[in-house]
Amino acid sequence: MSPIVHVIDVESGNLQSLTNAIEYLGYDVHLIKKPEQLSQEVKKLILPGVGNYGHFVNNLFSRGFQKPISDYISSGRPIMGICVGLQALFHGSTESPESGGLDYVDFIKLTKFDDNDTNKPVPEIGWNSVDGESGDLFYGLDPFRRYYFVHSYAALLDADNENRLRNEGWSIAKAKYGNEQFVAALSRGNIFATQFHPEKSGKAGLIVIRNFLEKNFQPTSRTYTKEERDQYINDYTNYGLTRRIIACLDVRSNDQGDLVVTKGDQYNVRDESKDKNVRNLGKPVELAQKYFQQGADEITFLNITSFRDCPLRDAPMLEVLKLAAKTIFVPLTVGGGIKDIVDVDGSVIPAMEVAGLYFRAGADKVSIGTDAVYAAEKFYQLGGRGDGSSPIETISAAYGAQAVVISVDPRRIYVDNEMDTTNKTIKTKFPDSEGRTLCWYQCTTKGGRESSDLGVWELTKACEQLGAGEILLNCIDKDGSNSGYDLELIDHVKKAVRIPVIASSGAGTPAHFQEAFTQTRADACLGAGIFHRGDYTVNDVKKYLLKGGFKVRMDLDE
Repeated sequence: MSPIVHVIDVESGNLQSLTNAIEYLGYDVHLIKKPEQLSQEVKKLILPGVGNYGHFVNNLFSRGFQKPISDYISSGRPIMGICVGLQALFHGSTESPESGGLDYVDFIKLTKFDDNDTNKPVPEIGWNSVDGESGDLFYGLDPFRRYYFVHSYAALLDADNENRLRNEGWSIAKAKYGNEQFVAALSRGNIFATQFHPEKSGKAGLIVIRNFLEKNFQPTSRTYTKEERDQYINDYTNYGLTRRIIACLDVRSNDQGDLVVTKGDQYNVRDESKDKNVRNLGKPVELAQKYFQQGADEITFLNITSFRDCPLRDAPMLEVLKLAAKTIFVPLTVGGGIKDIVDVDGSVIPAMEVAGLYFRAGADKVSIGTDAVYAAEKFYQLGGRGDGSSPIETISAAYGAQAVVISVDPRRIYVDNEMDTTNKTIKTKFPDSEGRTLCWYQCTTKGGRESSDLGVWELTKACEQLGAGEILLNCIDKDGSNSGYDLELIDHVKKAVRIPVIASSGAGTPAHFQEAFTQTRADACLGAGIFHRGDYTVNDVKKYLLKGGFKVRMDLDE
C-alpha cells in the first residue's frame, strides 16, 4: 500500500497536475475539502494555491481551515505550501489589502513587481533559478536548474526584512526578477514552501517534491563541470528568465471521428468547406508527451472546432488534458470554447465554470480568442472599462491573470494615410503591391473567418486592463509560411502591453526563434508545424539558441 499525501483543496486552480506528480513519485493523494478532515491521521500535507491572493485565502478562511492548519503546524508534522500557498504564510498582500494571511511571517506583505520598470513583463511567467550565491538551498534545490514561476506579487526582500527572517529561524532561497529579489522558497522546522510550481518544473520540480516527502532537507548533490556551470548558471539577462519554447497542437475531429493534431498548412483551418480531408499528424496526447521529452517549456492545445456536438462535460479535450497531465510536468494551456456556452441539454454554463472544468482536468491556463474581441469591443463602448461579465474578467478574478491567455489572430491592412483608420498604424519595411508602407493589424474572430473593426494594439491594451495575463500573438499572414515570425507585429504589441507576449505563426527553422528573441522583446516563441513535421525537435531549437548565447531550460539528468 502506497503512503498517503494529503492536499488541501479549496477549488483554487489546477490540482490535477500536483496530484499526478505526487502519484508519479509513488504516493497516493487524498484531497481535504473540509477542515474536519485535517485529523491526526494526516502525516504529510500540501497547501497549493493559484491566482488571486484574496480569492484563495478568503476561501481558506471562510471554510474554517485557519485553526486546523495552525494546529497541524504546531504538531510538528510536515507541510508544504505552493505558490499562493507560500504567500498565505505571510501577513497579507497588496493584491487584496483586506485579506489577511496565516501570519507565520507577520511583518511582510507581498507586493507587486516594480511598476516603474515598464519593460519588465508582469506577471513573471517562465523559468527562473534560485540564487546559489547569496541564498540558502534545501530540499534538493539547485542553482543550475530552472523552476517555473507564474506570479505578479512576491515577498520582495531588502536587507532589513531578510535579516529579520533569518533571525526568526527561516532559511530563504532567493530568486531575482529584473533587479528585484524575492522569496523563491523558505523553510523553518516542519514548514516548507515554494513560490514556484514544482509540479510544473519538470524533473527539477519532481526532485523538490520527492525530497519534501522523504524529509530530505539537503540541497542537490549533483556535481557540474565548468562547461555545465557556464552554460546553465543564470546570467540574469532577460530579467532572469530563460527563453521559453512552446509546442502547440491544433486539435480537432477528422472525418473518421478520430481526435487528431493538424495544422493550417495541411488544410484550410479557416474554411472547413474547402477541404474536408484533414491530415492526421498524430494523436494529441502522444505528441504532447514527445514534446515534453524533447524539452518543451509549455504545451498548448488549441481546440479548433470546439467539439460543438457533445456535452461539455464529455468534451474530448477534457480527456486529452487528463491523460496528458499524468506524465507531462510543464504548464498546459487549452483554447477553444472557453466562453459562456449553452450546452446540448439547453443549460447555460458560465465561462468561469467552463474554465474550471479544464483546470480540474489538468490545464494551467485557458486561451480566449473570439470572445476576447467581443470583450474588447464592449470595453471601448463603455468608455474604457469592463462591466465584470466578460470571460476575461470572471476567470481572472477567480483564478488570477496568469491563467488567462488572449489568442489574437490579426492580419495586416494597408492604408494610404492614418486618417483611413481609427486604429494605431505602423510604418512597415514591407510595402504592398501599391507601394504603401502604412498599415494596421486587423483583429479577426472565429479562426480568421470574420473580421473586426478593432486593431491588435487596441485589443491587447483592452484585454490587459480587463485582467488578461498573457498574449498569444498569431499572424494570419504568416500562418503555415515557414518564413519566420512577423517581427513588426511582435514589436507593435510589445509596445502596447506590459504582460508577456508569445510569438506565434511562421517558424520554420531554429533561426526564426533566435531572430524573434534578438530583434523583438518576445517573451516566448511558439512552434507547431516545425515540430509536427519532424523538421526540427524542440531540443534542436534550444541547442541552436544555446550556441547563440541565449539561456534556455534543459532538463538535466540526475
